[in-house]
This record gives sequence, structure tokens and C-alpha cells, in this order.
Amino acid sequence: MRVLHTSDWHLGQKLLYNDRHEEHRIALDWLLETIRRERVDVLVVAGDVFDQQNPPNAARKLYYQFLAKLLRTDCRHVVITGGNHDSPSMLNAPGELLDALNIRVIGAATPAIEDEIVELRHPETGALEMVVAAVPFLRDVDLRRSIAGESSLARIERIRQGLLDHYQTLAERMRAYDGQDVPVWATGHLYARGTQADAGQNNIYIGDKENIGGEDFPPIFDYVALGHIHRPQLVGGREDVRYSGSLIPLSFSETEDKKLVYLLDYAGKELRVPCRAIYLENPRRLKIVTGTLDYVKTRLRQLHDDYRDKLRPWVEVNVQSDVHLPSLDAQLRRHCEDLHLELLKTRLQLPQAAATDDFSQQDLQDLRYEDVFRQRLSSGSVTETDATELLGTFRELDNWMREEK
Repeated sequence: MRVLHTSDWHLGQKLLYNDRHEEHRIALDWLLETIRRERVDVLVVAGDVFDQQNPPNAARKLYYQFLAKLLRTDCRHVVITGGNHDSPSMLNAPGELLDALNIRVIGAATPAIEDEIVELRHPETGALEMVVAAVPFLRDVDLRRSIAGESSLARIERIRQGLLDHYQTLAERMRAYDGQDVPVWATGHLYARGTQADAGQNNIYIGDKENIGGEDFPPIFDYVALGHIHRPQLVGGREDVRYSGSLIPLSFSETEDKKLVYLLDYAGKELRVPCRAIYLENPRRLKIVTGTLDYVKTRLRQLHDDYRDKLRPWVEVNVQSDVHLPSLDAQLRRHCEDLHLELLKTRLQLPQAAATDDFSQQDLQDLRYEDVFRQRLSSGSVTETDATELLGTFRELDNWMREEK
């Protein structure tokens, strides 16, 4: 059995209002060709198929076209779980049709937890080939009921315990597969303890980043396929608990990250070889250029030469200067008119602005709603305890509003 782990496609995402459709199309074509070339038997997608609850039609079409093409490969099984960006109802809507095609979708926590246990059986012989605890993003309501007067620390602990209990309950229900010579997997879409996240990725649960660690997953799971963090990595140094990361860089903070999928090759329950990373060349280069105006202009010309046969690079420019440079953005855009690149953002970095690191100097486009709220909390008008409580409430409201869209 060859199993491929991927996550965080974020179809329909835009970067500074720029559409990513072509990049996603190239990435999914690469994924399809990888599945075909490597003769993958099982595809596991650990959440955030889409970037928003109500994705554009072009993103939905890309998703269903990919699944249709997948049917013409050797891939016998597909398991897809919902992430915090996904709409559970939208993912689950074609469930009966997809089930008939051996594509199992678990968009949200199921009323009966055993419904998250997915048996993968050979379509011809019916023999059990693999078992997956297909755990989607677990929302606060799935993990705990709020208690009036509950402190922020108690709230955090309740969520952490809810995560632990969910996986432990699944592990107990899956003991029936002990002794069967098949891989037993689990998925998750969460922020694990010790994870290195890219800038702008905060915890999706109330509280801190100490939700659950690699050592907390029950040993019955031969592999835990995680999503949500866009940088591929092990969790707690465990080879069997991994984030595969996003398929493409989703922000300029990810531009240096290597994008990949993980391939695991089993003989029965045992790995034939160690988990293998298969790397994807970024369809479009995202680049931050920092330096003097003359250096920036020279570097932009080099980017034009280096990528003229590929998708236009998207560039963010930080010009360092001791004095104000009037009409800097217009000047750089004129410079780029005949270059094979797109200038998405221009900043002027003055010494006094760098020294003060004033919040007012920040570009509002760089900030998320939570960033603004955190700055307000740090103004000194509320205590640290109240700030933690208010931040937790803010995240609950933010998650609720996402689900209502």
C-alpha cells in the first residue's frame, strides 16, 4: 500500500487581492501526476481544501475536476477531512456520490465518533487494506461546553483535554484492528505543541499553542497525518506524526519554505522504507526584495531574467532610504512596466520608523483582525488575565462568524 499525505490546498485563496487559480491548477496537476507516477493507492488530505467557507465556483470546479481525474489513476481510496477554513456542509454535500467512488469525506466531527473510523477495503476482493481515524478540525463546540464563570486557564485545559479524549476514544474503538496486518492512521487539523508556524498563523483554538503534542497521540496509530501548519515538519521529533504543509506558498512569509507531500510505502503494517518527501517546485515565485533603490531596481531586473519563462513572480519591495522618496511606488511601477513580474507592494523603510517599530507604521493589508485586536489589548488598558479572556472570546466569535458565512 502506498499512501500519500497532503493538506492545506486553500483553493480559492487570494494574495493581496490577486487570484491564485493558475498556481493551484499547476499544483494539483503536479499532485495528480505524482500519484500516477508513484502508483499511489491511498490519498489522504488533512484539511483546508478550500480557503473560505463559501469558495468561488472556479475553486470548486478545480476540486471536482481533480477528483474526477483521480479516478483514472491507480489510486483506490481517497480520505478528505475538513479544516478550519472549510465549510463542513459544502464538503459533505456530495458525500453519498463520493462514497460510491471510494472517496470518503469527513467535513466535521460526526454525531457518533465511530463514524470517523474509515475502513479502506479493496474494491474487488473486499479485503481490509487500511484503517483511518479521519479526524477533521474539531471546533470548540465539539471539544467542550462553555461553563459560566469559567476562567481562561480552565477553558484552555478543557479544550486540550477534549482533544486528548477524542483521539483516545477513537483509539479504544479501533482496538478491534489489533493484530490485523494493515496500517492504522489518524488525521488531525490543529496546532500541535512545539510546532514552528509561519508568520501570521496563530492558534485556531482558544488559549496558547500547547494544545496537544506528538507524544499524546495513542500508539495504535502507525502514522498521524496533520494539517493546518503550512510548513512541513515532524511534531515532537516523531517520524510518525507530521505536518505535510501547504501545496503552494500562501504568503510572503512562506516563500523560502520547501513545499512537498509525504509518501509512505507499506508491506502489510510495516513501512518498506522511511517516509519519503516528494518536493513540488513553486508554480510562482514570491519574493521580498530589500535594499537601496538602486539595488532594488537591479534585483527586479534579475528576477525578470530568471523567471521570464514561468509564471510572473510576485514581488514585495522594501526600499531603505535615509530620506523620504516622493512617488516611490509610481517610480518602481514604471520601472516594472516591461518586466515579467508583478509588483504587489512597495514600502519605504526610514531609520526612525525601523527604530520605533510603531504600530501606526504598519500597512493595514498586512494585519489580520486578530492582529489589530491584540494591539488593542496590549495598549495597557486591560490586565493580562482579562486580555487572555477577551482574546479567547474574540476567537470564538471569529470562528462562529466563519461558520456562518
